Amino acid sequence: MELRQLQHFVVLAEEQHFTRAARRVNIVQSALSTSIRQLEAELDAQLVVRNTRQVRLTTVGKIFLNKAKAALEAINDARETVAAIQGLKHGTLSIGTVQSLPAFLDLPSLIEQFHVRHPDVEVRLCQGSASALLEKVRSGKLDLAVLPLSEPPADVHTTMIACDALVLACAPNHPLTGRTDVPWSALRGQPFVDFEQDWGTRKLIDRGFLEAGIDRHIAFEVSDLDTLVELVRRGLGVALLPEAAARTRLPAIGMAELAGPELCWELVVAYVGDHSEEPMPVDHAPRVFFELLRNTNMMPT
Repeated sequence: MELRQLQHFVVLAEEQHFTRAARRVNIVQSALSTSIRQLEAELDAQLVVRNTRQVRLTTVGKIFLNKAKAALEAINDARETVAAIQGLKHGTLSIGTVQSLPAFLDLPSLIEQFHVRHPDVEVRLCQGSASALLEKVRSGKLDLAVLPLSEPPADVHTTMIACDALVLACAPNHPLTGRTDVPWSALRGQPFVDFEQDWGTRKLIDRGFLEAGIDRHIAFEVSDLDTLVELVRRGLGVALLPEAAARTRLPAIGMAELAGPELCWELVVAYVGDHSEEPMPVDHAPRVFFELLRNTNMMPT
């Protein structure tokens, strides 16, 4: 059964005349007759009684007419819903983020800009660990997620927002404060303040110490940047932080640069992409928000 057959039948029922109905649907009368006969054959029922002057619906035809109208209305409603979503007059945008994003990424401001431009789209925001956010992107619970990433996943597209070298954050009076050539070996034995497993920069830092062949002592594990910085400020430990995050907290804390090898913290936006050469988010609302990120000049184009 084809959509056009339903449309032809409804118009014929309204006009009760093949010639007038054919004129309304812009086809010849013989084509309309064929369409109705095919519909009757598929239903294995007679829908209309034909004569030279008028078309009359059978009992089955009257019942089927109500169902055909309901089906066409449902299809039209579906089309309007799709058009509204595509035109950002309806729908949702679900964004995930880790805690303590860097100062140069003002996510609330970006969400505000999107909301001002598209007030009818409901924006939802949730926080979580990088692995939890990636899983929600995979399952479709999130359209986009902003998170640090050490190893790109195989089944989720990621686009880098920023790459920032890690620096040593320490108390202002710490012996290493101000140095620009701190070797990794100098970090041996230092009490560290770091994020909990699978949070923030933890995986990246663990990998850096493993590759350097240096054991480290983690004195405090936290889940938010403010607590980490406060512990560092009080001289209870040192931490490795993205340079942008450390500089915004000077002079409350001290800072030192590592001699190398450089450890780079990458912030990415993760999403399920299309199959183009440069993948974009599949749905319209996340695609528009993705472009808004591009226009902030934080992302490479």
